[in-house]
Amino acid sequence: MNPSIDPQAPGISRRALLANGVAAAALAGNGVRLAAAAPEWTLPPEQPVMVVDTAWITMPDGVRLAARLWLPRSAETAPVGAVLEYIPYRLWDSRREEDESVAATLAPYGIAYVRVDIRGSGNSGGVKDDEYSVDELRDALDIIAWMAEQPWCNGNVGMRGISWGGINSLQVAALRPPALKAILPMGCCDNRYTNDAHYLGGAMGEQNLAWGTTFKGELAEPPDPQVAGPDWERRWLDRLEATPAIIRTWSSHQRYDDYWKRGSIEVDYSAITCAVYLVNGWGDPYSNVIGRTLEKLNVPRKGLIGPWGHVFPQLATPQGLDWRYEEVRWWQHWLMGVETGIMAEPMLRAFSMHETDPQAFPAEVTGTWVAEETWPSERVRATRLHLNPGGILAQQIGAETPVRYVGDRIVGTTKAQWIYGRPTELEQSPDDAKSLVYDSAPLPEYLEILGYPKARLRIAADKPVAQCAVRLTEVTSEGQSWLVSYGFLNLTRRDSIETPTPLTPGEFYDVEIPLYFIAHRFSRGSRLRVAISAGLWPLAWPSPEITTLELVQGVSALDLPVRIAPVVEAPFRIPITHPGQSATPTVRSNPTSGPGGRIAYESKGLAQPRSSTFVDTGAIRTAGSDRTIEIVEGQPLTNRIFADRMIRWERGTEWDCTIRFGSEMTCTAGTFELKEWMIAYRGAREVFRRETPSTILRDLM
Repeated sequence: MNPSIDPQAPGISRRALLANGVAAAALAGNGVRLAAAAPEWTLPPEQPVMVVDTAWITMPDGVRLAARLWLPRSAETAPVGAVLEYIPYRLWDSRREEDESVAATLAPYGIAYVRVDIRGSGNSGGVKDDEYSVDELRDALDIIAWMAEQPWCNGNVGMRGISWGGINSLQVAALRPPALKAILPMGCCDNRYTNDAHYLGGAMGEQNLAWGTTFKGELAEPPDPQVAGPDWERRWLDRLEATPAIIRTWSSHQRYDDYWKRGSIEVDYSAITCAVYLVNGWGDPYSNVIGRTLEKLNVPRKGLIGPWGHVFPQLATPQGLDWRYEEVRWWQHWLMGVETGIMAEPMLRAFSMHETDPQAFPAEVTGTWVAEETWPSERVRATRLHLNPGGILAQQIGAETPVRYVGDRIVGTTKAQWIYGRPTELEQSPDDAKSLVYDSAPLPEYLEILGYPKARLRIAADKPVAQCAVRLTEVTSEGQSWLVSYGFLNLTRRDSIETPTPLTPGEFYDVEIPLYFIAHRFSRGSRLRVAISAGLWPLAWPSPEITTLELVQGVSALDLPVRIAPVVEAPFRIPITHPGQSATPTVRSNPTSGPGGRIAYESKGLAQPRSSTFVDTGAIRTAGSDRTIEIVEGQPLTNRIFADRMIRWERGTEWDCTIRFGSEMTCTAGTFELKEWMIAYRGAREVFRRETPSTILRDLM
């Protein structure tokens, strides 16, 4: 059976969607001299948009997927290119506003936009039991084929999205559906093990628990009877029954095995044959993949990294970037055959930050747009700075002298977030004071870097399982230390993330620890600082024993990707609007300290949950959560992560559903002790309960 649309679907409505006016066409920023001048291009005139609020796309196995469509009026007489966003985040209510912001970016300018809930999510049929399942990707191929066959589509399809939608865009592109001509993935990863929310440098990440708990809720939320019809409750119970102990699944795969390789495009970049535009913000760790992926792909490709976080560019306004201009140019070029000039411009555009985000907070980060015509760039050259005795960081190599570092202090509370929130870190001096630190002399002039810094360490540990974290900071003339980039490695993964091996206590190893991709300008008079520690809590679950690291100074070094700026740089052709805040600032809390050396992050939200009303659908969503991350300093086996969450959906008396779900992980020297739970209520009546305890062996973790 071919995918089909149900013309009798309930709730179909058509209305005009008016986008905001075109932004002023001011130009800003620096860029390289282009090989050929790109032609000037302007957004096409805005046109009315027809919206299909509820559509059903039927899969070959009979499962119907819920969709919303935004179709330019011109598509009624002249088919247009169409862009798919395909995620599990409730298009009918909780993601409605964001979807409409995307639609306003595309549809008024002649590009159709199709938003589909993945099977088992939102109002779509079927069930879901993991990220990026075989069914999910197979459905994507059928959806793309369906889109290409519609009378309003010219046969050319694109795919875009952030986070989940960016990751599955890459995965679907690697399957080569014929109609897929280009993708625009944002906030994505090429390796599901090392670059997603699971493992940090081969160590169990705090986000494996945090995201795992959130995802349990995504798997179990009910369909809306207003759209799904009278069968909604049976479908909800089917979802609940299919909900797995997902954190157990992820925590049981502690190596880069076939489970993680499936869907990791790093396994075979050449599988992707369509055009790719990678986009992200420096406040998002997913920006780390852009440089590497641009280098490895062999298709028409571009990259853009701006001064924002894990958010759509059209919702972020720092430096006034008019994202509509750039995205419409991309789709008009690849889906409509219009020469917009976008492919004549540099391969990589990046915002070179002149200060770090927490340093600037609550104001926006200052900086300059820079560009590289190709990536890797010949203008970026590695400069080696040696970690010398006396805490000196210098180009001259010092004596090869060992130094011991005892990792019995908690380091990482100034970098307690992997993602989300602003700022994502704090001033680093408290962690620097508990680390092995190397400082450069004050810089006589500014120093600009673009790329991946890399630590090259000759190091030993006194235990078979140990960790090493490296932070690169800028120390201002006032003595404040601000995080520029960092890297982390479970040293048992020093040679392979597929087949780790224990350390031989006391034996020295030459290891490389890549730091996150970054563009940053160090100010004149500042110092560069390298800070080394034996862990990074709470980002990574600590090793089972306190470890002492021994570093050979002199031979150990940091390779810095120094960018040599051209004499003349070309302008950035994306129009600029008035600057503004990217989001409402939210100050991250510090941990609390308790008796006996206890350090904890705690939040209590279940007692006072928050409600949101969705005016368009009449639904009310109420949510709350309690969360604790705690450890006793010097006792790594006391580490504990706990989360208990509640989500309630209701509308009058017809629909009142609550899910209560969570997880708790503790450990011994040899195991992770995990509990997961899911409880569901229809009104006050319990309709489902599953509690899953698990003991998982630590695999050199």
